[in-house]
Amino acid sequence: MKTEYIPTEDKAVVKVDQNNIPGEIPILPLDGQVAFPTLNMSLGVSLRATSLVETAMKGTRLIGVVGTKGQTDNVSLPGQVYEIGTVVQILYVTRAPDNSLLLIVQGLKRFRITEWIPGKDFLRAKIILIPELTENDIETEALHRTTLELTQEIFSLSLNAPDDAIDGLARIKDTLHLAYIAAAHSEIGYEKRQALLEEDSLKAKLRELVTLLSREKEILSLGKKIKSDVHDEMSKSQKSHYLRQQLKAIKKELGELDEDHPEPDDYRQRIAESDMTDEARKEAMREWDRLEEMSPQSAEYSMVKTYLDWLLDLPWNRSSEDQTDIGMARSVLDEDHYGLRDVKDRIVEYLAVRNLLAIRDAKKKADSQLNTAAATGAILCFAGPPGVGKTSLGQSIARAMGREFTRMSLGGMRDEAEIRGHRRTYIGAMPGRIIQAIKRAGTRNPVFMLDEVDKIGMGWRGDPSSALLEVLDPAQNSAFRDHYLDVDFDLSDVIFIATANQLETIPAPLRDRMEIIQLDGYTELEKLQIAKRHLIPRQLIGHGLSDSDVTFMDDAVCKIIGDYTREAGVRQLERLIGAICRKAIVKLTTNTWEHVMITPEQVADYLKKERFESEISETIDVPGISTGLAVTSVGGDILFVEATRMDGIGKLKVTGQLGDVMKESASIAHSYVRSRSKNLEIEPQVFKETDVHLHVPAGAIPKDGPSAGIAMVLAQASLYSNRIVRSNVGMTGEVTLRGRVLPVGGIKMKILAAHRAGLTTVILPKRNEKDLEDVPSEVRNTMDFVLVDRIDEAIEAALMPTGDGIVAADSNVDRILNRSEIEFSPVSALSKL
Repeated sequence: MKTEYIPTEDKAVVKVDQNNIPGEIPILPLDGQVAFPTLNMSLGVSLRATSLVETAMKGTRLIGVVGTKGQTDNVSLPGQVYEIGTVVQILYVTRAPDNSLLLIVQGLKRFRITEWIPGKDFLRAKIILIPELTENDIETEALHRTTLELTQEIFSLSLNAPDDAIDGLARIKDTLHLAYIAAAHSEIGYEKRQALLEEDSLKAKLRELVTLLSREKEILSLGKKIKSDVHDEMSKSQKSHYLRQQLKAIKKELGELDEDHPEPDDYRQRIAESDMTDEARKEAMREWDRLEEMSPQSAEYSMVKTYLDWLLDLPWNRSSEDQTDIGMARSVLDEDHYGLRDVKDRIVEYLAVRNLLAIRDAKKKADSQLNTAAATGAILCFAGPPGVGKTSLGQSIARAMGREFTRMSLGGMRDEAEIRGHRRTYIGAMPGRIIQAIKRAGTRNPVFMLDEVDKIGMGWRGDPSSALLEVLDPAQNSAFRDHYLDVDFDLSDVIFIATANQLETIPAPLRDRMEIIQLDGYTELEKLQIAKRHLIPRQLIGHGLSDSDVTFMDDAVCKIIGDYTREAGVRQLERLIGAICRKAIVKLTTNTWEHVMITPEQVADYLKKERFESEISETIDVPGISTGLAVTSVGGDILFVEATRMDGIGKLKVTGQLGDVMKESASIAHSYVRSRSKNLEIEPQVFKETDVHLHVPAGAIPKDGPSAGIAMVLAQASLYSNRIVRSNVGMTGEVTLRGRVLPVGGIKMKILAAHRAGLTTVILPKRNEKDLEDVPSEVRNTMDFVLVDRIDEAIEAALMPTGDGIVAADSNVDRILNRSEIEFSPVSALSKL
């Protein structure tokens, strides 16, 4: 408790002769308080000292006040107090509001404890008085004046000093009394006060006191300046706040207050309550300080508010809790998609790895952090033709994991700023579409689908695919920095899934960061099941129908698949089902029918003429035509290679918008057929006297690749030998000048295309035998496969004999796989042959 100078006097108190102070008195230890001689002051004591005070009040009211050496409320040991103190006489005793005792005392003399006297209730001791050593010289006078001046200045700066104390300082002639007043009423510290009390020499007291008072004066002066500056600043702030509140009230009365856009004062609380990172919070507070100084009419005012809104709306620490039940995830995938077994297995494996690492990371986080980053860093890329369910697979993954789903289409994107955002120096700047999608998802760990990653362009504004390298790299995206926000945002918990139709157009560094999962297309049986389970119910609901209104027969759906669609996916199939539903609605709403049964005849009536001809109408009946298999952006497809000859000098002309590789394949095929003219029973003179024109129809579509080599050889061999290529045979494979057949890619999509086109036999390179395991069993069981190592084997298998068109019984083709073998055991049959 801080001492107070209280010059009061009680007439009932008997003044004690200071020279006759007894040698044995009660000792009152006080924590943080020092009693000085010559001063009247108030001392706060605890209830534990009640017995001591009562004993003193019954006698001379004299007690010895000493300071304690430690912070304690229960001083009962002599070693815990200083041995030098002040003898005081109690003038008044009163009780404070907290039930403690308040003593008004008068300081008399300094004393030193010589011997402690045992007692039960309070401390007692034998003491000797310590006289003050007072010097009366010029230095003492100078120190007196300096102490007086400093004390007056300190009292004037201190808000707690009484006015009468300041006025009475100049009238004090006793230097010792002045020193004790200055020490008692300045903030010099408890230990410093005790040291001044223990000092015998008055000069030494004054020297130390001048040093302490000078420091205290500087502190008070600086504090007053700080308070003045703060007051001025607060006055400006309060005035600005008052005016803004008035302006807000005026706008509210005029109906011009936009409740959706908070005022600047609201941003501070929102920033304090947000879960943003320290870096983002520091940037937000900096922008908020700028906003407070701006006029609402300033052009930059709305820009800063927009920036703060973006920072506050982002899910810095809001995450979805992952669903860890793998069985549940598998059932969700099966419910949403039919077939795609290999793809579903890979997705389940992906989720299982994430769950296992999350569990181990919780148990031993420090050891598993590196492994988690390495194992969960795989970026899945679903590659395949349109309509096979790539985007919907991403939605199923999000549903299986219990996460939010968001997507971004990259098709046609040519500006790097679409990924990284625009810098705020530009008018109308906004964050990139990555940050926009994260905000739209509302969590920091959504399933993020990058659609059409193969269709990213590159322009003069930069290369977006290069910007995606940082986004898709687990080692970098934990500190993704958008140009607009200019603070790090953690993307490491986001599951990125890309989709593409063609892998060739994806830049190599970007493709290297992704794990490719190929979706090759559906068989007719799979399309039938997809239509029954997903497409038809969705279209019925979308058109306000039910099963009791419209029923699709399986034969009708098969007719739509076979005669009206020829695609790898099911997008066109769903459109046609929707068209049939709309025509059925006309029947129902005109009360013509109560229930519409969709039969093959109804399909033909509703959809009119068939869009695709069957394989019978495409029978090859002239030499020079072969059926090749290719992979396009919409999946597998068949292509016809046509060759014709005319009189000339042996030139080869190639058309059909073919690429360089395909042109080279045509030249190789021409050279090989010439080199094997004797085996094919072709007159060598024919090559010198005729020109050959080789054409691949659909000339508006660019084509390239070496896989049409077999088809080009067969077309020219058929043309020169005048033997027709079998109509039910499709073929694919690269051919060398030595006549070897090399493996090619896309076997599954090519076989599915051959199956859709009605082909029953496919010629494949022998080294592609392992790829047959990927072909669905319902397709393998309906087709024959000829595995060849040399082109001569393919020629014998595909060319019909001259005349009766029957393959010779002694054909030396040893790699023909018929349906019965495949139905029995595809793998064992292939291994035997």
